[in-house]
Amino acid sequence: MNEAAQTTAYMTDAAPLTTLTGASRKIDKEDLEQQIIGAMKTVYDPEIPVNIYDLGLIYDLVIDDEGHVDLLMTLTAPGCPVAGSMPGWVQAAVESVPGVESCTVELAWEPPWNMEMMSMRARLELNMI
Repeated sequence: MNEAAQTTAYMTDAAPLTTLTGASRKIDKEDLEQQIIGAMKTVYDPEIPVNIYDLGLIYDLVIDDEGHVDLLMTLTAPGCPVAGSMPGWVQAAVESVPGVESCTVELAWEPPWNMEMMSMRARLELNMI
């Protein structure tokens, strides 16, 4: 084992859980991704009553081994009135997830967003099907 700090926590009727901190910290990327998606689902486009994830505004989500998150997203239109604000809202939501060290949000305009990118849930919420 390397020289990283080690902490041990105990749960009732369970074996100790060991977490390494520092360079050798292990993260469950699949679990973290689901938590990040949940956080993104708390951010809504103010003009459409559907969260940004179900709207299909998130193009790419990458989590590195240190817990840094890179997001590529778009908006419903380049002239969206919250174009300057929404990336910050998304960044704050993602960085609130335990295990996320930092988040970078990049806006992309290609391919342009269209209604086909919405999830079935979003389409149902908007009475489109």
